[in-house]
Amino acid sequence: MRYLVDNGIKWRAMPGDFPPWDRVYAFIRRWRDHLLVQEFHDRLRTRIRERLGRHAEPSAGVIDSQSVKADAVVGSDSRGFDGGKLVNGRKRHVVADTLGLLLGVMVTAADVGDRAAAQVLLRQVADVHHQLELVWADGGYTGPLVAHCLSALALVLAIVKRSDDQKGFVVLPKRWIVERLFAHLMRTRRLARDYERRTTSAEAMIYWSMILLMTRRLARPHPQRA
Repeated sequence: MRYLVDNGIKWRAMPGDFPPWDRVYAFIRRWRDHLLVQEFHDRLRTRIRERLGRHAEPSAGVIDSQSVKADAVVGSDSRGFDGGKLVNGRKRHVVADTLGLLLGVMVTAADVGDRAAAQVLLRQVADVHHQLELVWADGGYTGPLVAHCLSALALVLAIVKRSDDQKGFVVLPKRWIVERLFAHLMRTRRLARDYERRTTSAEAMIYWSMILLMTRRLARPHPQRA
């Protein structure tokens, strides 16, 4: 999986160097369908948080989305056009902790609104991370979602807005955390665009990308802050 995700290789094109592609993909599907990839990922995240002196369960996070172009194998049932970003493909909705580690991800068609996806994703994340109390978001998440999170999820959704008098590029508080996560995803060649037929496979690839990041951090001789 390291070679597949990090380098974006075509496994079938390398029959002499790697195990048979059908066996490898059978294991990938098994790990995906039984949520073993996510479990492996979550255990690594816990180890990193504890190594840095943090509580295993986060109390705050950041939510955002990223639209990416989809390959030709992605069907019309799971792809769309993001008019704001002018991207025909899919959208990755993620929640990260304050260290920039992934708490949850949901892949949808690119024309799915951020607030509609966030309502589902935040419920999934809140059901797993019971100590989560605060989530920062950009202006695209304003509206009824703020009240919904407070009443239904006991979660404060804090909107980080850009000041009207700011010009040019400005690093907004907390928003850079999730932007850095997206930057890491784009460095793994398999995620430079969406090549997966199923959205569950696309989500699994994102978890694998973060697994690569976390294993490298755990291999460092001394703990370093993210």
